[in-house]
Amino acid sequence: MRLSRRALLHGLLVTAMPGSAALAQGFAGLGEAADGFEKVVPGRALAFPADHGPHPGFRIEWWYVTANLRDQSGVPYGAQWTLFRQAITAGPEDEGWASRQLWMGHAAVTSASEHRFSQRLARGGVGVAGAEALPFHAWIDAWDMRGVESFSPQNISPVALSASSNDFAFDLKLEASQPLVLQGEGGYSRKSEQGQASYYYSQPFFKADGDIEIAGKRIGVTGQAWMDREWSSQPLASDQKGWDWISLHLASGTKLMLFRLRQSGGHHYISANWIEPDGHSTLLASSAVALSPLAQSSVAGRKLPTEWDIVIPSRDLKIKITALNPQSWMATSIPYWEGPVSIQGSDKGVGYLEMTGY
Repeated sequence: MRLSRRALLHGLLVTAMPGSAALAQGFAGLGEAADGFEKVVPGRALAFPADHGPHPGFRIEWWYVTANLRDQSGVPYGAQWTLFRQAITAGPEDEGWASRQLWMGHAAVTSASEHRFSQRLARGGVGVAGAEALPFHAWIDAWDMRGVESFSPQNISPVALSASSNDFAFDLKLEASQPLVLQGEGGYSRKSEQGQASYYYSQPFFKADGDIEIAGKRIGVTGQAWMDREWSSQPLASDQKGWDWISLHLASGTKLMLFRLRQSGGHHYISANWIEPDGHSTLLASSAVALSPLAQSSVAGRKLPTEWDIVIPSRDLKIKITALNPQSWMATSIPYWEGPVSIQGSDKGVGYLEMTGY
């Protein structure tokens, strides 16, 4: 049997990752103790452009973009681009193949009838994958997110975003005039009552323009995109097994981010951020938000909620979100569900839903 270089690299990466108990928690055992890694503490001021780059002293971080797109006929599509960095162990960073960093990229294109995805894996230190703050650049293999002409670190805009695989590709330009949004309390995003947290900021105001390709067919698209940047060493509590994350572009111009961290005892931790069209944001108390799963779909041998009810009485919001394609399963090394949604109710719009740990 021939063993390809990529298959060998994949095997090395998997054996370097934490064990099966960690994988069951979602991404790399994020609820496990993180002794020796840097800690997330309240009050740290995020700084740009520096925080667009990597934070190797923390265990994990990601650069994450989702785009809700339409072609000239109004047919909806979704595109996802994510770059993960994970430190294998704590300690000073080494150079070359001795690097402690693993990199993983995920990309996908979704329509109502198709969901196509791909994964890339790489070791750090040898130039195959990485991130730089200024000029901004995040990449793995030929998948690329790069600041382009007149780039503003305060907006992380404009950027060119691209990925390709055997049966899909996309090439998008993302531009935003509004500044970045700090999630949580000035970028300090609480994830549990026990003190777990991450540093977290977003650019929810991207306008997207470009092309996607599915099965050799090139399609011009426009739409809206959302970028999340997050890093931590232990963002989950030991009894939290996964999360449900939602980003919404409301027709009113408001943006809404919500997440629910599922706890084994059934008492889930909920957080939400209401973002006005001018970029002003308000952190909403979990008691102010009702986030309820509705209809379930059979996906990859399991049941997942692909319709959700969201009620925020203080904002007169009562909506239902529905997956464009319920079969948007990412069968990657650490599998999860990820796909575009539509909004109906007191407001309209589009967004993205991510569900891990199912």
